[in-house]
Amino acid sequence: MDLVLGAVLCGGSSTRMGSDKATLPVDGVPMARRVADSLLAAGCAPIVAVGGDADRLASLELDHLGDQFPGEGPLGGVLTVLSVVGRALIVSCDIPHVRSASLLRLVEASAGHQAAIACTDHVEPLCALWTTSALPVLRSRFMAGERAMHRAIEGLDVAWVAMTPEELRNVNTPDDLHSL
Repeated sequence: MDLVLGAVLCGGSSTRMGSDKATLPVDGVPMARRVADSLLAAGCAPIVAVGGDADRLASLELDHLGDQFPGEGPLGGVLTVLSVVGRALIVSCDIPHVRSASLLRLVEASAGHQAAIACTDHVEPLCALWTTSALPVLRSRFMAGERAMHRAIEGLDVAWVAMTPEELRNVNTPDDLHSL
């Protein structure tokens, strides 16, 4: 497999959680580190954290890539990554149970597509393999004011990769965290 950059999106404000989600432990391991470890096990190299607190993320042994669009949502983070690399497997830090085997399926499915995006009965564009061929559409929509990922991806050539609801479960609130 060609090397694919692995990126963990960590730039959210975590307002519903009340504290930095990236550093909150799930089964004793901070969420951003769990996602990074899954990316690493899927063969990604290097692994970077995008956005968030650089010092806190460094304490998790994660290299940091500053978000070019802080406060503008995950689409800004995706654009940041694609501005520096041609292909990247990008996963939000609040999807701590994603499995490396499923991430590898995203990489494999991406051939010939602008993106390979995880799905269950709904789309999860914050667990996806992106290529720079998607960049013009995503950038145009972002510049036009779009911030919702599910709308920004409309019309892209996407390979859909089914995953289990458990591995794509988002942890956004203290109740979500305690119900794991």
